[in-house]
Amino acid sequence: MSEVHPPEWRDAGKPPPGDMAAWVAAAKGGDRQAFDEIVRATSADTYALALRLTANEEDARDVVQEAYLRAWRGVKKFRGDASFTTWLYRITANCAATQLGKRARHRHEDLDDMGAELPDLHPDTDPEMRAEASVLRGRVSEALEALPPRLRAVVVLRDVYDLPHDAIAAELGITEAAAKVRLHRARVRLRSQLFPTRGERGEEDAHAV
Repeated sequence: MSEVHPPEWRDAGKPPPGDMAAWVAAAKGGDRQAFDEIVRATSADTYALALRLTANEEDARDVVQEAYLRAWRGVKKFRGDASFTTWLYRITANCAATQLGKRARHRHEDLDDMGAELPDLHPDTDPEMRAEASVLRGRVSEALEALPPRLRAVVVLRDVYDLPHDAIAAELGITEAAAKVRLHRARVRLRSQLFPTRGERGEEDAHAV
């Protein structure tokens, strides 16, 4: 996408800045300035999702560009069954899956499966908990990047972006049952990396000697 510049809302019929529903309605009518405002309002979150899914900055930028191109082409078909941002997340996930597929064709990756529960990424506002959460978030980010792409995509879409299993399955081109299996395996692998048992820690120490 080319750099987006803030449009000037001069016309009386234009929606005011900050009104997502009005921007979407205008974009569905072909208003490119309204869509540019949507891009400005959502680009940070869209890039964050793309980066979590691809674990690569260059790939994430490509995914974001493709996601907004697809969104612009398809915005007239947006029905409003889910929020616009959820609809955009689904497009982004689909683009990320395509990008990872291209990458996998040039680099064989270990796609072994394994999975329990992702730690809470949104703790209470207690200062001590926030400090602990900051450390944990860093460890979670590293653990997510270490996951095979097909497991990372499912756990990010479900546990970070709260998409339902059927939406995840549809966007990744797998069955809902497969999405649930991958989610379980991803959670187990994350838990083993973030909270290793005493035996696992002993093995790691032995290898480190």
